[in-house]
Amino acid sequence: MKQMKTPNTFLIVGSILVLVALCTWIVPSGVFDREKLGHRDVVVPGTYHQVAAEPQGMGALMMAPIRGFVAAAEIIGFVLIVGGAFGLLQRTGAVDAGIAELVRATKGSQLLGMAVIPLSMFMFSFFGGLIGMSEEILPFVLVFVPLSLSLGYDSIVGVAMPFIGAGAGFAGAFMNPFTIGVAQAVAQLPPGSGFSYRIVCWVIITMVAVLFVMSYARKIYKNPSLSPVYDLDQIKRHELKLDQQAELLLTGRHVAVLITFVLGMVVLVAGVLKLGWYIEEISAVFLATGLACGLVGRLGRNDAVDAFLSGSTALLSTALIIALARSILVIAEQGKIIDTFLHGFSSILDHLPAVVCAQIMFLVQTVLNFFVPSGSGQAALTMPIMAPLGDLVGVSRQTAVLAFQFGDGFSNLIIPTSAVCMGVLALGGIPWEKWARWVLPLQLFFVLTGMVLLIPPFFMGW
Repeated sequence: MKQMKTPNTFLIVGSILVLVALCTWIVPSGVFDREKLGHRDVVVPGTYHQVAAEPQGMGALMMAPIRGFVAAAEIIGFVLIVGGAFGLLQRTGAVDAGIAELVRATKGSQLLGMAVIPLSMFMFSFFGGLIGMSEEILPFVLVFVPLSLSLGYDSIVGVAMPFIGAGAGFAGAFMNPFTIGVAQAVAQLPPGSGFSYRIVCWVIITMVAVLFVMSYARKIYKNPSLSPVYDLDQIKRHELKLDQQAELLLTGRHVAVLITFVLGMVVLVAGVLKLGWYIEEISAVFLATGLACGLVGRLGRNDAVDAFLSGSTALLSTALIIALARSILVIAEQGKIIDTFLHGFSSILDHLPAVVCAQIMFLVQTVLNFFVPSGSGQAALTMPIMAPLGDLVGVSRQTAVLAFQFGDGFSNLIIPTSAVCMGVLALGGIPWEKWARWVLPLQLFFVLTGMVLLIPPFFMGW
């Protein structure tokens, strides 16, 4: 898939980088003491102290992108390898033929075509809630965008199915080891505790996401020109040759390639669930699967190498935007302003009613997620403060974990400091400012839903 250029996105992220650098000249530098909890460093409550200011000047700004590249090297390498693997899969023609067959099967039935949205979103949400699926959804954007366009929707729907689906599951997770697991360990709660109410939250949050996307998709299906990316999608349709797709036939070789790909994904899911695989192992599975697809699809050696390089090259802009997004965090960390924000926000809760405190915790975690978009990283940073603070103001530790979970999860779908968010949008060819305007109403629905879901625990003694 040829990657759409997103100069506006680069400009926006670059502007945020400059703004954060300016904050290091204004916001006092400060740190909390930290101690080891297992393999993680956690904050020691009550130890915040100011340190010598470390304002980040022009030199730091110029070095920030390369430092961001180094900090995000693992996910950038993952994106490039996955791009190459999908280049091999794409070159076999199996994906285009499979999409064409699906479109023919649903032709004339909007109901069947629309069913793809809730089915796929619930699937991604389930894995988001179970294993914290996040970076893993990046390659699926390459499949769901052309599928969405072929079904009569737009690129936003194509990105939303895997990204919003997994994001809703991540925020309303019932088992996610990267958020709930770490947060409960820091809060000294039994692993997996509070499962039943978390399932209720997961179902409600996923339904909110599905209904929002389906409502939008129905509108776009009736009038495609209402799409914020309508003009971009016309170019994309031409590049993907979707107008010629109806002529493609699904052959036995195509079926064999698709089965090979599905088997690779089964191995991936089993490895993540049973063996705790992460980026390195997942990258290896995608590489092996891509090579196997090329072999089954009978690509020649030169053709296979060219397909892999073309697939990786198409994602260079994605790699660069991920590096630039990560460089914002590099500047904030070097300027030592993250702990200052954390200390300031936690001080707000001192004399508020318990129910209100839970809501404020949620909003504070949402703001902090801009600076620490890593779920496990934010849990290690904030829960050592939020958990004991909850004890003082009448918020149960389980509720404090839930507030963290919502605050960390929902905003991942919009913040430009999230490497996954920016990577997904670059893959889908959607400028960040267009996506932000589209997803903002959903963010508001999520915030309201999160606030409502934080109330029952006070009456349940949860």
